Amino acid sequence: SGSMSLENFSPAWYLLENHQGASFEDLKLGLANMRLSSRSRSEGPTAFVKANIGAILDCLDSLNTMYDKFTQDDIQRGCIDSYAVSLFQAKSCADGLFQEVLGRKDQADQTRNALNVLQRFKFLFYLPLNMKRNIEKGDYSVVINDYIKARSLFAKKDVKVFQKVYKEVESMVESFRDMLRKKLMKLPNTLHEQKKIIGYLTSLEIRGDAAWECLTNQERWLHGLLVQCKTSHLEVSADPGSQKNSATLSVNYGRGSRGSSALGEPGFKFRTPQKVLFVEELTDIMTCNFPDFWKLGQAYISGQIGSREEVKPGKVPPGNKFKEMVSSLVKYFSNLIRAAFLPKSLATIPADTRKEYGAWSDSQDVSGAWLPHCVRYVRSCASSLCSQDLPGDCHDMIQELAFDMRTNCLKLLLNQAINDVRCLDSKETWMVELDDEFGGTTQLPALFENIVNEAIQHLHEVVVQNRSGESEIFSQRPVQKEATGLCQQLLEAFAPCLEHLALTNLDTGDQAAATLRPPAADKRTSYIEESTPEDTIPPKHKRLIIMLSNCNHTRSQLLPRLVENLNKHGYVEMNKVLQTCQATYKALDRKLFEAYIEEKSNPIVGVMEPHMYRGHFDWRHCKQPTDVRNYVKEVIMGLIEVHAEVFSISPAFVTPVMTRIVGAVSEEMSRLIQCVPELGTNGTIQAKLELMCLRDTVQLYQNKQSETSLREALEYLPDISEENEKKVEELMTTFRSQMKFQLMCFTKDKAAA
Repeated sequence: SGSMSLENFSPAWYLLENHQGASFEDLKLGLANMRLSSRSRSEGPTAFVKANIGAILDCLDSLNTMYDKFTQDDIQRGCIDSYAVSLFQAKSCADGLFQEVLGRKDQADQTRNALNVLQRFKFLFYLPLNMKRNIEKGDYSVVINDYIKARSLFAKKDVKVFQKVYKEVESMVESFRDMLRKKLMKLPNTLHEQKKIIGYLTSLEIRGDAAWECLTNQERWLHGLLVQCKTSHLEVSADPGSQKNSATLSVNYGRGSRGSSALGEPGFKFRTPQKVLFVEELTDIMTCNFPDFWKLGQAYISGQIGSREEVKPGKVPPGNKFKEMVSSLVKYFSNLIRAAFLPKSLATIPADTRKEYGAWSDSQDVSGAWLPHCVRYVRSCASSLCSQDLPGDCHDMIQELAFDMRTNCLKLLLNQAINDVRCLDSKETWMVELDDEFGGTTQLPALFENIVNEAIQHLHEVVVQNRSGESEIFSQRPVQKEATGLCQQLLEAFAPCLEHLALTNLDTGDQAAATLRPPAADKRTSYIEESTPEDTIPPKHKRLIIMLSNCNHTRSQLLPRLVENLNKHGYVEMNKVLQTCQATYKALDRKLFEAYIEEKSNPIVGVMEPHMYRGHFDWRHCKQPTDVRNYVKEVIMGLIEVHAEVFSISPAFVTPVMTRIVGAVSEEMSRLIQCVPELGTNGTIQAKLELMCLRDTVQLYQNKQSETSLREALEYLPDISEENEKKVEELMTTFRSQMKFQLMCFTKDKAAA
């Protein structure tokens, strides 16, 4: 009993009845107060006796005197017995009178005692109902605390009613354990929720290790998601006509899933490649779920959650098992990506094992337009996983996957840029934009520069630019070497395009005439007059000088700029590439220049001899000269035409082109004069007049070879009289006056020089 006045008083029972909610410190304070009260009670009677000792002794003496007197008077002691009999009779009478009242009093006392028990132990009696309500509300911590409290108070009590209620509580707790276990095994779930449930199960002393069971279940679930993702996308790729799309394939893979591209939905003209949807979904699975799995495992290994038992000898520690699980997941994920995008990297794996990662058909290869998108997803996933402080082998595996994807993207984009440059000839419009500084060029050099710069910028954003923890893309020598070779191919790919446009018979439009339209805006622009579709392609000699100008502009302006941009973005050995590419374009420049010289000089030189002897001209019996003959004027007009054509495209080429053609004309003129067997007086005057007029006209573009040729021709002529010399001078003056307008281009160039 908890009552201090009864013989069966129990201190523990007293505390349970009166102080069940008190803490240990409060109980210690209560004990000190009780000791103080007991000391006060014991000291009170002693003080009273000390203060009234005389009166107390007088009372005792009086009682002893009265007792002695009473025994002397009642010799036979009968009086006391009669008193006892009278008292018993009075008691029997009283019992008869008040038996019914006393019975009701006893019943009331029993009821009151029962109510007192219910009131005192209402926590236990209301516990099943309270547990049910709290479970429905989700207040699991309250349920667990109440259960622990009830177990400590009533688990070992022998009172039947207590045992009956406690068994019902245990039954509810067992159901509660099963519910929490099922909730723990249901995925996906948040890390915080999993830790809470594991803590609840640990507090409820569940059989087994709830944390380890959760980890193994989550590992199986994650692996199953990866397998399901691979299988579903391979099925769709094998059946392109299927009505399935990314939305129907998608399951609840995790929290915050980014989902697939909208282009994969029906109704869009262009469907997202299946590999792209696959890598989006696969990386989402790992990014959204793997970090929680890793953090849960770390919490378990560090002892923050679960109830780890001592490892028995011969068994693998849970920490090692967990690392094996993590390594297996990372390896499977990495190989799934490699099977889709880098199948050659799995060549060393046995064929049976390789089948587990799926076999994608070549028709499902991702183009350069989509591969950077895939690389971004893989790099983002790798960055998320590596930020979890994974074991060394897993970290290296993920980083190697990201590096290989970046390297593959680098090769693909550079090769695609090379192909784009090689196809630029189909985009030539033959519209020449004139620039005072660099001469005239078409849009092709600008398109070439744009393709290269866009490829460089795209690669910088997707591949070259490093994220935290990633390796430098050019840190490995094989990658450096391959990137350098591809960059050289990219810069050299424009040369065959120029050569094709200049030297190949593109169409029947070689006979089309090229005219200049007035300048527009702040740039002068030369257009090919569009009369019919066939006339849009200029003749070969026009194409040669245009492509020669494009080639010179590319070699002198574009290549240094592009190499500087490549150096700025970290590409190595670009100066050697610049030298090699400039040699390539220089060789093309010489080839186009020689072709143009041949194209323009042959018509001029080829007609000199026929026109010289037109009308059966005879140097021995010709008439007295009155003017320079037409064939010389035709040669000069041909030179002026070449000058105008070159100057309209690229003024920088006027001097070298004119010098070469003048040299060919001078050599042919010298040959023709020296082949004349005999010259009469008039013939000598005519020949000297024509040679000197030609020499004075092209003097600006003469070199040693052309000067020597004309001098040899003049020396071959017989001497003439002074009068004839004056005649030659007069005719030369007349020629200059008549040809003043035609000869202005030469004088302007001379003044400019």
